[in-house]
Amino acid sequence: MLAALSSAGFANSAAAAQRVVPDFAAVRGVNHGLAADLTTLARDLGYAKRVNLNSTRIWLSQADYEKQPGTYIAQLRDYVRTSYRLGFTTMPILFNGNGLNPETLSNAFATRADAYVAAVMGALQDEPGVLAWDVMNEPFTNPYHDAASPTERAARSAEITRFVRHALAQARRVAPDAILTVGYTFPQQMEATADMVDVLSFHDYSETRAGIEGAYRAAEAIARRSGKPLMNTETGCIARANPYDAAIEAAAEHRTGFYLFNLIIAGYWRGIHGIFYPDGTVRDPSTVSALMGFYRQRDMAGIVRPQPDREGTGARAVAAIDAALKGQGDAFNHVDAPTDALLDAAERAANLLEASDMVAMEVPPTARIRAWRATPAERRDRDAIRRFAYEMGMEVKSRMLLY
Repeated sequence: MLAALSSAGFANSAAAAQRVVPDFAAVRGVNHGLAADLTTLARDLGYAKRVNLNSTRIWLSQADYEKQPGTYIAQLRDYVRTSYRLGFTTMPILFNGNGLNPETLSNAFATRADAYVAAVMGALQDEPGVLAWDVMNEPFTNPYHDAASPTERAARSAEITRFVRHALAQARRVAPDAILTVGYTFPQQMEATADMVDVLSFHDYSETRAGIEGAYRAAEAIARRSGKPLMNTETGCIARANPYDAAIEAAAEHRTGFYLFNLIIAGYWRGIHGIFYPDGTVRDPSTVSALMGFYRQRDMAGIVRPQPDREGTGARAVAAIDAALKGQGDAFNHVDAPTDALLDAAERAANLLEASDMVAMEVPPTARIRAWRATPAERRDRDAIRRFAYEMGMEVKSRMLLY
C-alpha cells in the first residue's frame, strides 16, 4: 500500500489547480508548543503580536492522539481557533523525523498512521486558521538515518521517503484543498517530495552569513525548477552560530516567509533558543529589533563608536567606586561604606558599559545589581559586592582608556 500511494503525484491534478496558495512570503512565524492552557497561549501570542509575528508551527503527536483521540482533537482545535482569533495562523506538524521509530515506516504501521492523519486533518479541514500542514518535520535527521553506513543510509533514505510520500498522499485524500509541505533539514532534500507539496520548506542553521546565503540560493533554485513557493520553517539558534537577527535579515532580503525556533525561552531548548521569557522580557534585544525591521550597524565605515566618558561620567564612576571601596575615617576610626553605596557606584559604571555595548550581556551587570538590591542588606554578600564593584570600575577604566 505504501508503494502504491507514494507513487502518486499531484502537481498537475485538477485539485492542485483549484487550491488557493497563500502568500507565504508574508508569513513571519515562530515554532511553538501545542499549549492546553489557552490563557498562557494568549499571553505568549500577545508577545509575538507586538513584534509583528503572525503564525506558529506546532508539533503534533500520534501517540498522544491515540491515548485520547477526542480530547486531543479538541485541544488542537482550541489552539487553532484561539490563535486565529488573536491574528495567528497555525502550521501543524503531523509526524516528527527527529524521534523516528523505524517501526513506523513499516506497512504494518500504515493503517494506524492513515487513521491518525484522517482524524486530525478531517477534524480541522474547515478551520480558516490552519495555514498549511507540515506532513513530516526533518525526515532524515535521526539516528536511524544518520548513524547508518553509507550503503544503509541510501536504502533508509528511500524507505523514509516512501513513508513521507505515502503520508502526503493520505493527507491529500483526506483534505484535497489543504496546503501541504515537508520541513526538510537542508534545501537539497526538498526534491524528494517537491512534486507532491504545495510549498517547499527547508531549515537553516548555517554558521556564517555566507552559509545562510548559500542555503537560500540552493533552496531558491529548487523552487524555480519546481514552480513552487518557498519557506524557511526553522531558523535561529545561538548554539549553532546562527543569530536570530542574521536569520531574520536574510529572510527579509530573500522575501521568504520564516518560522523562528522558537517563541518562549523555556523547557528543553531554553539555553539555546527563544525570543521572550515567560514574563515578556527578552534575552537579546537585537532579535526584537530585527523583527521590527531594524538591524545592527555592521558597516565599519558607518559605525560611530560610543564615547561614554565624553562628559567625564566614566571618571566620576571610577572615583565613586574607589571611594566606596575605601570607606570612611582613619586608621583608628574606619567605617565601611554600606553595600547600598557600593551598589550605587557599581550601577553607574554598569549603566555606562551596558548602554555603550562594552560589556558581556549574557547576565547583565545590572541584573546582578538588581538581585543584590532585592536582598535585605544584612543578608548581602559584602565581599562579593565589593569584588563586583571593583571589576566594574576596572572595566570602565579599560574600555574608556582611563588611568
